[in-house]
Amino acid sequence: MSESNPVDIPFYSILNHLDVAALAADSAGLIAYATPCAEQTFGFDPGCMHGLPVTEILPDTFFNHDMETGQTASVELPDGTLNAVSRSPIVTNGENVGSLLTLHPQPGPDQVEQSETYRTLAEHMEAVFNASSDGIWLTDGQGVVLNINTASESLNSITADEVIGKPVATLVENGTIDRSATLEVLRKKRRVSVLQEVARTGRQLVVTGTPTFDDDGHIRLVVLNERDITDLNEMRTTLAQTRKAKEKAEAELTGMSLMELKKSHVVAESPAMRKAMATAQKLAQFETSEILLMGDSGTGKGLLAKFIHDTSPRRGKPFIQVNCATLPETLFEAELFGYEKGAFTGASEQGKSGLFELASGGTFFLDEVGEIPLDMQAKLLNCLDDHMYYPLGASKPKRMDCIIVAATNRDLEAQVRKQAFRRDLLYRLNTFTVRIPPLRKRPDDVFELINHYLKQFNAAFRTSKRIGPVGMKLLQSYPFPGNVRELIGIIKKAVVICEEDLLDDYLRDLFDHTEDAVTENGTLPEEVARLERRMIRQAMEACSNTREMAGFLGISQPTVVRKMQRYKLNNA
Repeated sequence: MSESNPVDIPFYSILNHLDVAALAADSAGLIAYATPCAEQTFGFDPGCMHGLPVTEILPDTFFNHDMETGQTASVELPDGTLNAVSRSPIVTNGENVGSLLTLHPQPGPDQVEQSETYRTLAEHMEAVFNASSDGIWLTDGQGVVLNINTASESLNSITADEVIGKPVATLVENGTIDRSATLEVLRKKRRVSVLQEVARTGRQLVVTGTPTFDDDGHIRLVVLNERDITDLNEMRTTLAQTRKAKEKAEAELTGMSLMELKKSHVVAESPAMRKAMATAQKLAQFETSEILLMGDSGTGKGLLAKFIHDTSPRRGKPFIQVNCATLPETLFEAELFGYEKGAFTGASEQGKSGLFELASGGTFFLDEVGEIPLDMQAKLLNCLDDHMYYPLGASKPKRMDCIIVAATNRDLEAQVRKQAFRRDLLYRLNTFTVRIPPLRKRPDDVFELINHYLKQFNAAFRTSKRIGPVGMKLLQSYPFPGNVRELIGIIKKAVVICEEDLLDDYLRDLFDHTEDAVTENGTLPEEVARLERRMIRQAMEACSNTREMAGFLGISQPTVVRKMQRYKLNNA
């Protein structure tokens, strides 16, 4: 490879291209050379400064032999600005042949004031940066860390030296941070907030990244703000626990003890049922007698009666229950009041205690009270009025000492109008009335009831059956005309009969067969809705899309879609 010689560049050509105001003066103080910048600075045309005494443009005191070499002095230029002029010797063959004078612009008063303002502002910003209790990160437009403050070092348990100069992507990869707001900002080009989990400290941080843009719209810097929300979450948890404790205390004060509900196998998630339970327990705590429970068949009136007994001061005493509809009319009085020996043909020689006597000190529950024979109603009324009763064949009365809870699924007012029930007995029994809503009006209870009885029957039959989303949806959309009793039967039957652990298919087949048969105990709107649902299901089986279903049903396509949504049917 051939070597090339460097090109000779004239010395003065180099000097003429320097953007520096410089003068070369000989030992006599005459200007031998001036750079173009110096000529412009002092207001001379090119070449016109050559040969001029330096003292014509600089003070006499500056260029004298008493001034030390390298000393700097201030000079006011023609335009009024101040410049610092430094003097350096020019030595040739060991002899001082002249001086090199170089001008350095000095800031004026405004510039000095502006510079001071900038310095003060920088100090303030530095103080804010490091005194902030929030962590602050500064990265460039490529995601490289430029700086972090002391709060961020503490929050992340790191030092600035560990991260400054490194891309945030690397910090994510090595686990210093679990995710990066900076990368999200660079990708989305807007402000972004993320939640970070700090592995080293276990703290939770809300990190907000804010971009700044240059004149071309490119991200120049990203400023990150970190806020520790660990304490906030702990306060929120504490507040939630406090609120829960308050609610529990209120529930206990008003008789809504969840433990007592669970012990009595009562599910009360819906507001209506909770209200009924609160009323029932309040009556129980006051040992109130003559409580009438009203509700459809299968709503759980027996459970509620037992709940009243279990939450009353008489909980350790007997709980006697009788279904008035099952007692033969001829034996009704003997069963309730008992009889003495020889009271009637076939009576036991020892006599027999009646149910009122067996319930002494405790609770006597008269279920289906609307079925009591009319002639027995008068005797029951006398017993409730006087708290005394005569066993059959007895000459002395016995004292009644028990709480009376009655229940019915009949409209007793209608029975009174039909003269099938005594009005005075109704007034005695319904001193305190608790109405139990039907299951179709307690959608919040259905889910809990399903889980409760599924768990119970799994334990009883040693199975592990479960209900998926499809089965749960079928059960929750079913009106349950038989109420809780019907729900219990469906769950028990599914657990015993179904061969698969997942009961969804079994329930789907079951409801397909039972839907048409369920027509009793429903209101007109409920029956219309049931008919619509059945016809839409038939159309779904016969048609491939909603347009065909509309023709099949004789309604518009939007109506088909709306009704499918209403009845939670999908054509997938």
